[in-house]
Amino acid sequence: MQSIKQSPGAANLTRLLPVFSLLLSATLWGLFWYPLRLLEQGGLSGLWSTLLIYLGTLPVLLYLLHGRYAEFRKAPWLLAGLALASGWCNVAFVLAVLDGNIVRVLLLFYLSPFWATLIGWWFLGERIHPGTLVVLALALGGAVIMLWRPQAGLPWPEGHADWLALTSGLSFAVANAFVRTAQACSMQTRTAVSWLGVTLVALLLIMVLRVPLGDAQQTVLLAAPLIGMLGISIMTLAVVYGVAHMPIHRSSIILLFEIVVGAVSAQLLTD
Repeated sequence: MQSIKQSPGAANLTRLLPVFSLLLSATLWGLFWYPLRLLEQGGLSGLWSTLLIYLGTLPVLLYLLHGRYAEFRKAPWLLAGLALASGWCNVAFVLAVLDGNIVRVLLLFYLSPFWATLIGWWFLGERIHPGTLVVLALALGGAVIMLWRPQAGLPWPEGHADWLALTSGLSFAVANAFVRTAQACSMQTRTAVSWLGVTLVALLLIMVLRVPLGDAQQTVLLAAPLIGMLGISIMTLAVVYGVAHMPIHRSSIILLFEIVVGAVSAQLLTD
C-alpha cells in the first residue's frame, strides 16, 4: 500500500503550529498579571485568587480526564512530579507578580531557559546548539546585572518577589521536563495534572498559613473561576502542546516573548 505523504504546506504548518501555540501562550501569560491585580484590588489575595482560578478549570479538567484515568498508572511518579512542579510554578508566579515589579519578575522567571537547557542536557540527553548558548549567556548576564548587590559584591535576590520569581522559573523548567518525559500519557492528562497540582498546592498553603478569604467582592469571587475556565485553559493547553512537540531549550526561548508582552503591557496599564 502506498503511504500518504504530507504536502509541503501541511508539513510547514505541522512544524510551525507548536511555535504559534507557544507565542499565544506567552502573550496571554504576559498579560495575566493585570487581571490578578484587579482581583487583588477587589479584595482577593494571591493564594485565594490562584485557588479559585484553578478551581474554575475543574469542568475542563474532568472533560480532559474522561476515559483516561488508567493513564495515571502508566507514569505515576512523573505525573506526581509534574503536579508538584506546576503547582509551585504557578502559585509562586502569581504571588511574585502581585508583590513585585512586573518586568523584574518576568526577567527573573525567564531564567527558566537556563534551567531548562541544563535539565534537557543532563537528564534528557538533548544537544545544546551554539545559538542557544549565546541566548542563554545574554539571559544569565542580564539576571546577574539585575540581581547584583554592591554591598555583598555578588548577585543576590532582594526580596520575596525575587525569590518567588526565581523558584517559579526553575519549577517551570522542571515541569516542562516532566511534560516531555511523560509521553506515555496523553496531552490532556498532562494538562489536567498540572492544573490539579496548582489547586492542591494553593489549597495546602492556604490551610498551613491560615490565609482568610477576606472581604472580596461577589463579582470578584465569580470572575476568578471564569478566568480559570477560559484563560488558564487556553494558556495551559497551548504551552503543553508546544513543549510536547519540541526540545525544552527551544520552547523556553520562544516563551521569552512573554517578557516583551509583560513590559509593554506594564508600561501601558500602570501609572
